[in-house]
Amino acid sequence: MGESWREHLVDEGQGTMRIKAHGSMLTDARIVADANHMKTHQDDRGPEQLVNIASMPGIVGEAWAMADWHYGYGFPIGGVVATDENAGELGGAISPGGVGFDINCGVRFLALDATASDIPNLKKLAGRLAGRIPAGGSGKGGVDITKSQLKELLQGGAEAALDLGYGHDDDLAALESGGMLETVNAEVSQRALERGMKSLGTLGSGNHFLELQTVGSVVDEQTAKEWGLYDDQIVAMIHSGSRGLGHQVCTDHVRLLESKYKLTEGMWTNEEWDFSLPDRQLASAPIHSVEGQSYLDSMNAAANFAFANRAVLASRLRTVLELEMGDFGEARTLYDVAHNIAKMETHQIHGTSCSCCVHRKGATRAFSASHDDVSPRFSKTGQPVIVPGDMGTGSWMLAGPMKGQNQAFGSSCHGAGRALSRAAAKKSIDGKALKKELESRGIRVHASTPNVLSEEAPGAYKDVDEVIRLTSEAGLARPVVRLNPLAVIKG
Repeated sequence: MGESWREHLVDEGQGTMRIKAHGSMLTDARIVADANHMKTHQDDRGPEQLVNIASMPGIVGEAWAMADWHYGYGFPIGGVVATDENAGELGGAISPGGVGFDINCGVRFLALDATASDIPNLKKLAGRLAGRIPAGGSGKGGVDITKSQLKELLQGGAEAALDLGYGHDDDLAALESGGMLETVNAEVSQRALERGMKSLGTLGSGNHFLELQTVGSVVDEQTAKEWGLYDDQIVAMIHSGSRGLGHQVCTDHVRLLESKYKLTEGMWTNEEWDFSLPDRQLASAPIHSVEGQSYLDSMNAAANFAFANRAVLASRLRTVLELEMGDFGEARTLYDVAHNIAKMETHQIHGTSCSCCVHRKGATRAFSASHDDVSPRFSKTGQPVIVPGDMGTGSWMLAGPMKGQNQAFGSSCHGAGRALSRAAAKKSIDGKALKKELESRGIRVHASTPNVLSEEAPGAYKDVDEVIRLTSEAGLARPVVRLNPLAVIKG
């Protein structure tokens, strides 16, 4: 047995703990946590994966796990790693496992100029949303598009969706990267295209949702005012990604890259690139290799599909809100963030400017008000950071710093983070009883199966308020408003 990461764990205070480099680690790893959080969440697999990703070729700075960390594929969910674009001959590593299978899983946040009292009939509104917003794993209910339109969406993202009649002109400036990542060929496999043809405008299953909420408490009044948020206001979150298309893109590239590694003395190695990794699921290519560039281009195409998907879902939401609420149903997009993505960014590493590939898997960007990539409309507040909690407790809106960059490559948590696996949640939580309990509290719930409710129950997640506290203490983002659930649509 190798050394335990716990032997190298140091509590730094201010919301972070450090695992000092040992074994194959090329740098230290840091967890947004304190001693009590670590004691409460004792599944060692997530921190073990964090130790593994600190071995990524070309890594710069430190490997990070956000406060919502838990076990994932290769990378822990909540993992953030930056690799140097100019390391070696072909650059540092880019890893599909560092992005995940749901490429650009993310959240769009919309706000209404209305309060809960302006809803004529919440039960009817929730029912109509459940009928109009396709949810579940099949992709059934997606909008009809042609092959040429799909290709346009892969290259143009939310802007191409707008050209098809989905969204408002005003939306684009409120989306991360304007709702479009640059592609060269936007080439994805035939199977990925087939899956994409069916699923545009669908939520998906698992932790994906559409939720109506109310602003429960305002923590940062000035920022909330700048964003047009106030007590008891109705808002909405749409949590979905690139659906089967993105899953297929990841699957295709994971299979290709994993086939290029062989196990040698306990490490997975690729002699051509001189890459050595402790876990095959971290299979990577140099950023400037043919394989690295192919993945980056396909990933960006899938990310564009996800931006377009959330644009169509937002359009469907707006249609229902206007039907049920009339003039009170008009919804504006405040922001849209990506959770699972790798992006080329410039960061200061130990005082030196570095062009990096920043992997954020189950982590969201949290850029400052002064950052060039943040829309001028957020120049007084910093970038909005959308953090869904669970359907029975609440969610949060945070903001990036006012200036500079936070210590985790401008990153923050993306949710509450799982405390129980889906299998454990299904065994221990009664979905039907949960639905009754939530509705007794005035929260309307529509889900395809009781199993989904069990898997996504509040008890299956960490305490979102604790996650936000740790994120704030670490200086990654600052709390703005806390949100209460009102109506939930789950796959």
